[in-house]
This record gives sequence, C-alpha cells and structure tokens, in this order.
Amino acid sequence: MKVATASAPALRRHRETLVRQLPPLTAVLRGSLIERYKPCGKPGCHCAAGPGHGPKYYLSISYPSGPPHVEYVPQASYAQITEFLANYHRAREIVEQICEINRELLRRRKAL
Repeated sequence: MKVATASAPALRRHRETLVRQLPPLTAVLRGSLIERYKPCGKPGCHCAAGPGHGPKYYLSISYPSGPPHVEYVPQASYAQITEFLANYHRAREIVEQICEINRELLRRRKAL
C-alpha cells in the first residue's frame, strides 16, 4: 500500500490488518543464531581432520553496553528458536509499517 496516496480511512484499515498479522509476542526472541563446529581434542578423532563436531548452535544477543551474551541452543530447541527469531523480525517489520502509517496520519493532521 502506498502510504502517501492512500486515504486516511484506508490507512487505518491497513493498520488494523497489520496488527492482526503480528506474531504472538510471547513467541519472539531477539538475537542471532550462530552455527559452530568444534573439535573435541581427542587424538585420532575424525574431527581433527575436518571442521569439527557439529553443528552446534548458539544464540548471540547484543546489548548497548557490554559484550554480547551467548547462550547454547540445544538441538531439540533449534526449530523453536529459529521460529522465535523469525517472529521477532516479522514483528519489527510490522511495527515499522504501523509507525509509517501513524506518521502519515499525523502529518495530515488526521485522527490517529
């Protein structure tokens, strides 16, 4: 939808549609998933000649102050964590679209 050319009622309807598309906020997670392969250090293990054992997954979360926090993700949780990360990105996209609509309504001096 072209925000700049849509009518105010159409913008409000689109905003409500976007709100309904938000993923459940209990199923969001911010961060990045890191895939690592690590050698075990045992002499003669096949991992010494290759990339290592894995993949092992870690969730990395950056904070404004301090180093990133890294948390191990068990293989059994990988699918859910991936879904929660995707939900977070989708929620951010939707919130940005809602903000754009609200800014346009404000610019036009229309009721939000």
